[in-house]
Amino acid sequence: MAMDTINRAGNVVRVRENPLLRWALEIDGAVSALNGLAYVVAAGALSDLLGLPTALLVPAGAFLVVYGLVLVAMSMRSTVGRAVVRTVIVLNALWVADSIVVAASGWFDASTAGIVWILLQAAVVAGFAVAQAGGLRRAIAA
Repeated sequence: MAMDTINRAGNVVRVRENPLLRWALEIDGAVSALNGLAYVVAAGALSDLLGLPTALLVPAGAFLVVYGLVLVAMSMRSTVGRAVVRTVIVLNALWVADSIVVAASGWFDASTAGIVWILLQAAVVAGFAVAQAGGLRRAIAA
């Protein structure tokens, strides 16, 4: 009964019935978790290649692993709260903005490969945010 009340109030979206939202969450989650795992496991090598400190890569990687697993779990649920999906979109937008600031600011002595990687990663995450927003709009309209 409580779930019916929540559904009628429009506070949840049906993830399993919305392929765009489901896949955007699932692929974002898988890519984030794998990227984070690489940051944690190969921090030294990536630090040398990208010119980014391991003190940045390891905690960012740990966050990405957890974040990615949460997104994959969300993609498997039948329903998810709208606010939760909006939070994912906002977090992705913040990641994009932070990445652009890091690439442009010179805070770290990133190599050319590092700057390119940061900006490519930002573009991919922006794509996930756009797809998730589109999936959320479709879910709300349904």
